[in-house]
This record gives sequence, C-alpha cells and structure tokens, in this order.
Amino acid sequence: MNLKTTKAIYWVGAALTSLWFGASGFFELTTNPVVWDITVKLGYPSHFIYILGVAKLSGVAVLLTPNRLLRLKEWVFAGIFFDITFAFFSKLSVLGFADTADAIIAFVMVTVTYFMFRKLYPATYTDVTTNGATEQVSANA
Repeated sequence: MNLKTTKAIYWVGAALTSLWFGASGFFELTTNPVVWDITVKLGYPSHFIYILGVAKLSGVAVLLTPNRLLRLKEWVFAGIFFDITFAFFSKLSVLGFADTADAIIAFVMVTVTYFMFRKLYPATYTDVTTNGATEQVSANA
C-alpha cells in the first residue's frame, strides 16, 4: 500500500472516529437522553458519564492534530479501545448481543485507523549505550 493511500485511510478513519466519539462525548456532557439513558441503564454513575464526555472530546482534539502529539495519540487510541471494550461487555451483559453491533463496528473502524497510524508513524525507541551515545531504533526492525 502506498503512502498516499495509507494517509487517506488514516484521515478518513480519524475523521469518522472523531465524529463518532465527539458526538458521543457531546451527548454525554449535554445529557442527551439517547446516550445518557443507555449509559445509566448499563450501570455507570452520572459523574463517570461526564468525565467520559470530557475525555472523549479531549481525545478528539488530539486525534485531529496533524503530525503532532504522536505519543499522546497512542494514549487516545488506548482510551478509545478501552471505551469500546467496556461498552461491548457492558451491553453484552445487560442488553444482550444484538445491542453490541455499534461497539463491534467501532472496534473494526478504530483498529483499521490505528494500523494506518502505525504505518505512518512507526514506533521508535531510544537505545542508550554504555558509552553515552544514543541511537534511534525502529520497533519494526
């Protein structure tokens, strides 16, 4: 896959993820009955729903920042995966499998987006040797 295609898939995925989680965060902060009532039904307390809304909107801001905050984007992706995982298992245990479709779709969408992110920005770490020199090493090597 060429760089242009990878970038296009990443940015479409980032935009869709941002729309999905941005809307969800906004609805959580404004106590929209569609989102709020389901989340309460799943057993989450109201103070947690507000915190989740703020975290989602903050994550969207980071996700849409181009070519910056790469380590923070890793954390955003991790948070999104945790959110999807908790949503899936909460819905599965309280509402049943039929109500988990949105979590499954979100998981696939975010997974593809994350893999494109990793192709665009391969993970690197710094190897500190005993003589004080440092060397950048790609995690893909």
